[in-house]
Amino acid sequence: MIRLNKMTDYAVVLMTELALSGEIVASADLARKTTIPQPTVAKLLKVLTQGRLTVAHRGRAGGYGLGRTAEDISVAQIIEAVEGPLAVAACIDGTHDNCEYEQTCPMNGRWEMVNTVIHRALNEVSLAEMAVGPFATHGAFADGATR
Repeated sequence: MIRLNKMTDYAVVLMTELALSGEIVASADLARKTTIPQPTVAKLLKVLTQGRLTVAHRGRAGGYGLGRTAEDISVAQIIEAVEGPLAVAACIDGTHDNCEYEQTCPMNGRWEMVNTVIHRALNEVSLAEMAVGPFATHGAFADGATR
C-alpha cells in the first residue's frame, strides 16, 4: 500500500487551512483550527517555508501565508517539501545504493513508469482543488475524529 505519512497529511491540512483563510494566520490559530498539536504545526510550517510553499510574516500581526496562490501549488509539491522526492521504490529515488540486486533485477527501470504516472497525477491536483468541498478543514474533525 502506498500511504502518506502523518506529517505529510498534516502539511496538506495546514496548507488547505491557509488557502481557505486567504490571509496571514498565526501558528497557534492554525493549531487550534486544525486540531494539530502546536509543536507539530511549528515544525511543519518551518519545513513548508523552507520549501517556499509558505511565507513567514514577523511582527505583531505575524503568522504564515501561502508562498504563492493555491492554484500554483500542487499536492506533489507539498508532499515533496515534507518527504523529499516521490519514489515508489528505492531504485528510483536517486540513491542507487539501496539495492544489491539492481543490476540483475527484472524490474530495473520499470518502476520509473509507475512513479512518473503517480507524480503526474499528484502534480495535476492543486491546493485550490483540495480546499474546495466538504473536506475543507473548517470543522472537519468536529465528529470526534482525532489527529
